[in-house]
Amino acid sequence: MLQRLASRRLAVAAGATLAAGAGARSSVITSCDSESSYSKLKSLLREVSALSEVQSILGYDEQVFMPDGAAASRAAQKGALAKILHDKSTGSEMKEAIEGVRGREADFDDPQIRANIRDAVDSYDKEARKSSALAQREAQLASEANQAWAAARKASDFSLFAEKLTEMFELKKEVVAITRPALKDEPYDGALDEFERGMRAERLDEIFAELRAGLVPLLEAINAKKRANPSIDALHPALEYGKQWGMDAQAKLSREVAARMGYSFANGRLDVSTHPFTSPAGPRDVRITTRYSANWAEGFGATIHETGHALYEQGRNCGEEGLGLPCSQPLSMGVHESQSLLWERMVLQSKEFWQFAAPLFHERFEFTKTASPDDFYKTYNRVAPGCIRVEADECTYPLHVILRYDIERKLFRGEMAVSDVPQYWVTRMKDDLGVDVPDDAQGCLQDIHWSFGAVGYFPSYTLGAMMAVQIFNAAKADLGDAELKGQIARGEFKPLREWLRRKVHEVGSVHASPDELLMSIAGEPVSPRPFLEYLTHKYSELYEL
Repeated sequence: MLQRLASRRLAVAAGATLAAGAGARSSVITSCDSESSYSKLKSLLREVSALSEVQSILGYDEQVFMPDGAAASRAAQKGALAKILHDKSTGSEMKEAIEGVRGREADFDDPQIRANIRDAVDSYDKEARKSSALAQREAQLASEANQAWAAARKASDFSLFAEKLTEMFELKKEVVAITRPALKDEPYDGALDEFERGMRAERLDEIFAELRAGLVPLLEAINAKKRANPSIDALHPALEYGKQWGMDAQAKLSREVAARMGYSFANGRLDVSTHPFTSPAGPRDVRITTRYSANWAEGFGATIHETGHALYEQGRNCGEEGLGLPCSQPLSMGVHESQSLLWERMVLQSKEFWQFAAPLFHERFEFTKTASPDDFYKTYNRVAPGCIRVEADECTYPLHVILRYDIERKLFRGEMAVSDVPQYWVTRMKDDLGVDVPDDAQGCLQDIHWSFGAVGYFPSYTLGAMMAVQIFNAAKADLGDAELKGQIARGEFKPLREWLRRKVHEVGSVHASPDELLMSIAGEPVSPRPFLEYLTHKYSELYEL
């Protein structure tokens, strides 16, 4: 998960920054007032950006290194910093600078500058509607709720988290009502809009309905095949999970492959945490975490996933009109997830990848030498409904997302009490996936998102999976299908990475929405159709449907 960006969008919308137009300033702007406002805005917003990066580092430390006894102090620190950020983002100097450029986008030819003004003004307007006390309360509650979630998850007792979760949803409703009054008819749209620009629940309902209609018969066919032939997707004996998978060896291999993908350890680090996440403090400090266990596939897959996020962050535009500026920010959480899922699903879970990676495993884990590249490939592409979202296969994963989406909407609309979440979760998992949930830790406490206020985030995972297919299809068209497959099989990831850098990473938020970005790359807006076609083709072959 991309925790830093989610936290940034939640806590300080004005953490986005804006530059004075260097070399691309329109000659239309001639007044001293406009020039002065633009220059002042650049200075102020870069200060906000720097403080926001400090906020990110505090959050990373809290998740990875902070001693338990420092929890209360950290909550106070983050609350105080949030107040400073809010005051800096909405004070009289910022207001004057924003008003000096408001409505002036059309005066510029450079689309980066137009995007900078558009997003800086939008962020300011949303943040200015909050009081500094509310901003401080958001940050402090996020820290307190996260600590309550961690304790509840460890004890597998939802009641230890229920009070803070109730506070969090009430606060989110309050914040959305204040910052996005235009979306008052469907308040949950405001929560979605924090992570997916322009996405609305009505459209998401249509997308999820189309996904259900395509996935249900596919899953039924796969399950029927498995009942008829239980060994059709059995793990190769050498790849079964267990203590033989040494943690140190897993960690070394994860680092090697992350570096091979292009992750810069000079500008990042790889640590271990309960929940894998990516935490960028600007493109020059992008940190990731993973976790290792007897389930070797989980840790390796999590590393690839988070490295995909990190490549997006490290590949952002660092030019004069980019570094620290709104147009260099990731466009949406769905687009961000598309980058992690493209590497995880389209690369890691491809036949070609294991031509490259299987020999690496053979070298480090000698007991795997009897497993072929195809055996590794099948390990990562087994359809097996389970409790844990991050371990779900790509066919059942959307159903995990839809469950969380439904709960969020019900809580947001007051159609469900927080105390009802555990039982609702158990019932839906049984109805949707045929899975029995043994305890809260493997059920409604498995995800960190709600603990720091990321309400509306979950749909981004499935939207990202859809976009990943569309973007990868475009990469195959541009780079050549056979050529790209050959490069992946040889572990040559630079051509794909650089293509993504040009088409997605460096483009940042120049476009106004994911639909616009997808139109520029794939010639169509975000759509579930290519995703369903991909799944149907791939799993029909794997399960001989």
